[in-house]
Amino acid sequence: MNNTLKMLIGAGFAVAVAFYANSIIGQATHGGFLVLAAVFGAYMAMNIGANDVANNVGPAYGSGAITMTGVIVIAAIFEAMGALVAGGDVVGTIKKGIIDPAAFGGDPMLFVYAMSAALLAAALWLNLATWLKAPVSTTHSIVGGVLGGGIAAGGFAIVSWGTMGKIAASWVISPVLGGVIAAIFLYIIKSQIIYKEDKLGAAKKIVPILIAVMAAAFITYLTLKGLKHVWHDLTTMLSFLPQTKKPTIGIALAFGIVGAIVTYFMIKPKIVAKIAGMDNARADINVLFGIPLVFAAIFLSFAHGANDVANAVGPLAAVNDALVNLSISKKAAIPLWVMVVGGLGISIGLALFGPRLIKTVGSEITELDPMRAFSIMMAAAITVIIASQLGLPVSSTHIAVGAVFGVGFLREWLDSKKMDEKQQKLQVEVEKQRALKAELDSLRTEEDYKRQVELIDAHKAQKKKVKSLKRSLRENYVKRGMVKKIVAAWVITVPAAALLSAIIFYVIKGFAV
Repeated sequence: MNNTLKMLIGAGFAVAVAFYANSIIGQATHGGFLVLAAVFGAYMAMNIGANDVANNVGPAYGSGAITMTGVIVIAAIFEAMGALVAGGDVVGTIKKGIIDPAAFGGDPMLFVYAMSAALLAAALWLNLATWLKAPVSTTHSIVGGVLGGGIAAGGFAIVSWGTMGKIAASWVISPVLGGVIAAIFLYIIKSQIIYKEDKLGAAKKIVPILIAVMAAAFITYLTLKGLKHVWHDLTTMLSFLPQTKKPTIGIALAFGIVGAIVTYFMIKPKIVAKIAGMDNARADINVLFGIPLVFAAIFLSFAHGANDVANAVGPLAAVNDALVNLSISKKAAIPLWVMVVGGLGISIGLALFGPRLIKTVGSEITELDPMRAFSIMMAAAITVIIASQLGLPVSSTHIAVGAVFGVGFLREWLDSKKMDEKQQKLQVEVEKQRALKAELDSLRTEEDYKRQVELIDAHKAQKKKVKSLKRSLRENYVKRGMVKKIVAAWVITVPAAALLSAIIFYVIKGFAV
């Protein structure tokens, strides 16, 4: 499918959303702004699908466990399901509480301009980041948009700078936590299985435990992040569940432990049977991690759809609420059509433009195989659980990409002995090159012509050999250029989205007046 057709399909979705929004707003005062916000929301949802979803399925694709078509189908279905089934019916109108609604002076239209500007600014920034092949945080993009629109509407005093400080801290906390946890799991796999003489015997013991731990992590993660919006409905239908406002960490861990036990006893005989026909080789061990990656992609996609759809529909729901009630609320109901825009938009954006970032996360930062991808996706779930309980602000994008970095850097560290051997070999070859050059320089007479020709050819060959060795030393397991580009994009996401939002706010306000 060429880019023109993709853009036409995306534009068609936005136009359909606009027509629907226009049909339900009718002749209401300022109804055109709901249509405008709906288009921006559709555009934002598609950009979330194009950029953010890659973090959930990129490692599974890069490892070769799932094809590109497979990861797109899995993510598209379960992102939409997460959004529609567990996306919630109420959302905070101000993302992360970064600005005070009271600062709009009770003027709902100023609020509408700011939220509309935030949506468009965040979507434009995500669009640019996707084009640059930089996975960035959609949460930080919408935070930047709300920040810029809020400042333009009410000045700098409107901002909760303490909250913004915590968000800035997540630029470091998220990737470091994700990287460390992914590296720990990969080291466990290598030290307890790959480095053992009897790899198959070790795999029989360790792999079922690792898969059970994965089940515990994902069930806990899904309970905390994917079911929190519908927990009240679940407890109403299932009276035996704890009657809490939302699932606590204790409830989530209990579900996770039960899931881990069931998974262990189900998977253990299957692993043993599968190993019986395998060779004692790393490639065969890798096969054991393939199926768990499919379930990891499903769980992460569902939880992401449930949790991050608010980045697209939150400001849209806030605009809808402000226009319907002509007031500014801290919480707004999410109409079903708004949630459909979010869920369907994410899936459409993923299907049309997602492969670009899926390839980046999966194969263009470091080389992945199933055991490395397994470690990354484990880290994605466990880091969110730990951070949410410690009250640390984290980004799922930064966690996942940080985990990819962590896996790559661990490989470099573990293979440092090989690098030392290469370095020693390079020094020997450089000395040979110098000796040839010294001998060549010492030959001056015509009688030495034949030897000079031999030495010139030998020196050229030696230079090529030295150059090849130097190149191999520069070939790191983690592509430094990608790391620098991605980190730079992370740092400028909030200010870039904020600046765009402020400009768009003044444009919208100018046209409105």
